[in-house]
Amino acid sequence: MGHLKTYIVEDSPVIRENLIAALEELVSVDVVGTAADENTAVQWLASDTNDCDLMIVDVFLAQGSGLGVLKAAREQEKPTKLVVLSNYATTDMRRKCIELGADRVFDKSNEIDALMAYCMRLSDGDSGNSGFAALT
Repeated sequence: MGHLKTYIVEDSPVIRENLIAALEELVSVDVVGTAADENTAVQWLASDTNDCDLMIVDVFLAQGSGLGVLKAAREQEKPTKLVVLSNYATTDMRRKCIELGADRVFDKSNEIDALMAYCMRLSDGDSGNSGFAALT
């Protein structure tokens, strides 16, 4: 697949910059855009230029919610992978995100390595689903 075109929805500038730096160092990514709130992300999704392979979405945003972003992203026809990265990756929150169309949910506090490994598999052309059972 080569470079993973990635769009990041995260309201913390520090986390956003660190995430971009880690992705660019470890994975073949091309960050095509970022948003700090739901409206910006949803507007980008609605635009003709919303071409990306992967969206990384935080649940709690400066305005709105990552859950609204997931809903909007799932209404698109494009085969974008949707990943949630949250400090609140509780069982209930994970289930809710998966129900709304997230492919994977990662906890910011202890699953950044797992997120990087997932992104590496995607950039290698893998579906990213091997070795993981869906949450039931």
